[in-house]
Amino acid sequence: MSARRVVVVGAGAAGTMAAIFAAGAGAETILVERTRDGGRKILISGGGRCNVLPASLDETRFITDSSPNTLRKLVRSWPLAEQIKFFEHEVGVPLVEESESKKLFPASHKARDVRDGLLALAKQRGVSLYSETQVVDVVPSENGWTVLCGIAPPIDCDAVIIATGGLSVPNTGSDGTGLRIAEKLGHVMHATYAALTPIVASSAQYASLSGISLPVTISATSQGRSATATGGFLFTHIGYSGPSVLDVSHVVVRSRTAGERPPARLTVRWTPLGDEEWTERLKPRGARTVLGAVRAELPDRLAAALIDAAGVPPDRVLSDLQRDERMQLVETLVRGVLPWSSDEGYKKAEVTGGGVSLAEIDPRTMESRRQPGLYLCGEVLDAFGPIGGYNFLWAWATGRAAGLGAARPM
Repeated sequence: MSARRVVVVGAGAAGTMAAIFAAGAGAETILVERTRDGGRKILISGGGRCNVLPASLDETRFITDSSPNTLRKLVRSWPLAEQIKFFEHEVGVPLVEESESKKLFPASHKARDVRDGLLALAKQRGVSLYSETQVVDVVPSENGWTVLCGIAPPIDCDAVIIATGGLSVPNTGSDGTGLRIAEKLGHVMHATYAALTPIVASSAQYASLSGISLPVTISATSQGRSATATGGFLFTHIGYSGPSVLDVSHVVVRSRTAGERPPARLTVRWTPLGDEEWTERLKPRGARTVLGAVRAELPDRLAAALIDAAGVPPDRVLSDLQRDERMQLVETLVRGVLPWSSDEGYKKAEVTGGGVSLAEIDPRTMESRRQPGLYLCGEVLDAFGPIGGYNFLWAWATGRAAGLGAARPM
């Protein structure tokens, strides 16, 4: 029996991994990529260092409108420890943990080593790379599938793996082709949206704080959705960014796109201190002022802005602070409302939310339940995780499963 012929559409994280495992399982594997080199999101991730994986995994932090149980099965299909071992021993990229963030990076801190290592392993296993080839459609044929490639000749195969990514960071080559193909082939789709994207604020309330960064706990709450994250927060010239902001941004984005009234509410705990701790710090201490007490815990400009937002005179001596003023200031410091007007959308989004329903695929093989011989993996599926290597873990796990599934003799 001749080897199965598998075409993988998209040489990003999930696609390259799928090709590696399809070829490793004995399939004649072709990896088709619209750009010249592929893996461009790998190259720009982690500030050019590539956060390959999280150091530890919390499955509950993934977001999906599909079955959480199916999502867990997919995440567990390739345990974190085995993924780490694969990168270090198969790809040849040693990983180191950044203790502060609990993220795993290549020891070289060069994202290119990850991308190039994966492509080298794919070629070593016999994968043929067709670069600068635009896939325009995937259609069933009498003996399997035909991949239509624009001006290039069509490719006939036994199985197709869709690993084209979503709509995020379009300048890397993501244009939603795989999502359109999946929908055209009859799959149930959950509405797509920009996820892990910076938030925009038209209000001038905090406009002067651009460049200030600090760790916070931020919460986003809307009609039926909520998210809370602790981590870095950055004031930008147009709004807010940083890991904590990105991790809750999907609630804001979906509130905006749905036109919810009232819109999602953002609140911030600006320090680790809670109500009781702040109440204690705002008790009279000699001639200490409100500003003196608050800036002991926060950057000066932010302290002044938060005091102003609370409507309390910054030069008020603590002994003269009224009870209602103290309560309002504590409320602002512990649950301060953060004004927002929009978000930066797909242009700056780390990933795409929504996509093909997880109910549409067999979680053991990633094969479509509607189209035999078609496999889906990575960002086209309805799931994403927080900042910190979770989305690469998803790509690696689902890509591996799709490669192994597509290579199996029918």
